[in-house]
Amino acid sequence: MKAAGEELPTGFVGRSPRILQLREQIEKLAFRRSPVLLQGESGTGKEVVARSLYNANPRGNFVPIDCGSLVGPLMESELFGHAKGSFTGAGEAKKGLIDLANNGTAFFDEIGDLPLELQVKLLRVLQEREYRPVGSLQRFQVDIRVIAATHRDLYKEVAAGRFREDLFHRLNVIRLTLPPLRERKEDIPLLVERFLSAADRRYIMAPEAMDAILQYDWPGNIRELKNCIERMMAFAQENILHFVDMPTTVQTMVRAQRMMAAAAAAGSSVHRPAPAAMDWEEVIPLQEVEKRAILNALKNTKGDRTIAAQLLGIGRTTLYRKIRDYALG
Repeated sequence: MKAAGEELPTGFVGRSPRILQLREQIEKLAFRRSPVLLQGESGTGKEVVARSLYNANPRGNFVPIDCGSLVGPLMESELFGHAKGSFTGAGEAKKGLIDLANNGTAFFDEIGDLPLELQVKLLRVLQEREYRPVGSLQRFQVDIRVIAATHRDLYKEVAAGRFREDLFHRLNVIRLTLPPLRERKEDIPLLVERFLSAADRRYIMAPEAMDAILQYDWPGNIRELKNCIERMMAFAQENILHFVDMPTTVQTMVRAQRMMAAAAAAGSSVHRPAPAAMDWEEVIPLQEVEKRAILNALKNTKGDRTIAAQLLGIGRTTLYRKIRDYALG
């Protein structure tokens, strides 16, 4: 068993309870060949987990397959290969990604983007453990471990007819859910330290910058955090990274969160001076301030409620509720 802050060989960093549980699950699955479905938002490290599963008991090749790129007339050939002369330009036979993964692991990244016509053929690979190259009459046996990942809700995709139910059940033998970074913020200092240590020179994160990093919700998850740290190092004037070195979008959202928090704190204050004891300027009720903030956020984001919620520093569900409560749309 790994220590709390230790990482797997591929860099799967974390010591939060959910990450420790995920690490234990990976170790238990090391010698299993059952399909694994990785569920999680974009940027949560699904490929890192897939490689961790493979590295826990390496066997054959680890072959990443980007399902989003399997489009156009040659997508079946890319996956299953083709026979010589099977189509114009096929001057010689070619092996596909499935063949490269034989006796190893095929990682289907963003399986929810796989076209329906290829879903049928992948189902046969899982059921019969065989495939047929484009233009060939011969079927080939294959032994692969399948790990699939998606940020989509496959239950909804199946209900909408965009994903085959039989393939879903074949893939959903073992499902691991990766938590978003906002739900495991105790891991952020470890991740920051890792990104900083990978730099060519030594950098130190200033306290006010680290406070902002911990406050921000990171909708892009680990990928966004990594890009932020790299951007800060690129623009830093010294080896100390400050809040002003952060991307403008992150600075704006953190400031908005702080303003909302300050407004909420002011509105909940118990001890208020009597009106006669001070010179009163116009006082706007807190609910009106909140209503205006929501309207401005929706206006600036052209109605995109997800981004508006991020700007306001609240959850999307909370924003939907407030829009309903204030009758804003």
